[in-house]
Amino acid sequence: MQRPDQPYTGKQATKMEKLTESGAIPSLDGLRAISILIVLVSHSGYGNVVPGGFGVTVFFFLSGYLITTLLLDEQQRNGSISIWKFYLRRAFRLFPPLLVTLTIAYLLVAVGWLSGGVSWAGIAAQLLYFANYYGLFFDPGNTTATGTGILWSLAVEEHFYMVYPAALAGLIALGLSKHRIAIVLALVCVVVLAWRIYLAMQPHFVAQRTYYGSDTRVDSIIFGCLLAIVADPKIDKRRTLNPLLTPTPAALLAIAIFTLVMSIAWRDAFFRETLRYTLQGLALMPIFYFSIKYAAYFPFNLLNHPWVAKIGVYSYAIYLIHHIVINAFHENLPWLVDRKPLLILATFGIATLYALLLDLYVDSFFRRLRTKFR
Repeated sequence: MQRPDQPYTGKQATKMEKLTESGAIPSLDGLRAISILIVLVSHSGYGNVVPGGFGVTVFFFLSGYLITTLLLDEQQRNGSISIWKFYLRRAFRLFPPLLVTLTIAYLLVAVGWLSGGVSWAGIAAQLLYFANYYGLFFDPGNTTATGTGILWSLAVEEHFYMVYPAALAGLIALGLSKHRIAIVLALVCVVVLAWRIYLAMQPHFVAQRTYYGSDTRVDSIIFGCLLAIVADPKIDKRRTLNPLLTPTPAALLAIAIFTLVMSIAWRDAFFRETLRYTLQGLALMPIFYFSIKYAAYFPFNLLNHPWVAKIGVYSYAIYLIHHIVINAFHENLPWLVDRKPLLILATFGIATLYALLLDLYVDSFFRRLRTKFR
């Protein structure tokens, strides 16, 4: 029997070599694929049974984990974190697909194939990552193209990353250990939870305030950051047996899955806008840990199937366009909307083709630029 402190051998070793030879973190693209499929299916008319909001929460967690690992790798490789290079890389990654998608959306509005409005204020809010607060406090959607409301989540991420890289670099420069940095981030999560509870107790509270606000959702990103700092699974090269065959990991996974199911099934309004996001963030930590560390074992190896991983690679572009496609179908092909499985297939097909074209003709150019600023 393989000892717990021995590395992978045989087929598992070959699989792990293939998964890591490109430098990519195993399973992340698969987790992206699951997340985007959850969101797409939810928006296609199954929102009452498929938790689209949870898909976004997974995206937040994944983003925090990935960005933190990249920043820490840069710190270890170069001795420092270049803030301006970080923002250049992020702009080259996010902005071109966003600009193309918004151009398509507002052209559809102009020709009457998509409802909604067109305003400089609305477009500026979306391009400058202010869509969440613009929708909360200025306009609920009358001055923007229908289907672009999902850009609230991009705003949450960008607001966090306006602060986080410099804050992390500063904490490292002060000589704080990873343990102490983790304590600081955990305290921020506690403060965010307390802030959500305070808002939810106000007389005229509306759930949209805590659902869309950057100040109330950044902890979903921070939980991913904590995993990268406290127990990054890609750093530990030692491997154990399939976690489903060992008692402690299997128990942790079972508890995490139960917690996620409970957090989705419990419909109490106060819980949903306060503790739900905290519990989901905590539960995602062991799920991500085992998905990455044991990527060669079932069921985590399914996340690394080439087709699943490819959907994950395309997930950002699919996310940007899918709700626009769904709303265009609503307005121009209402018969399709009543056939939800067909709507899902049509939306997924168009969104994936769109993502493929973006990858070939837009992102390929900016991907080369990003490599120059590592």
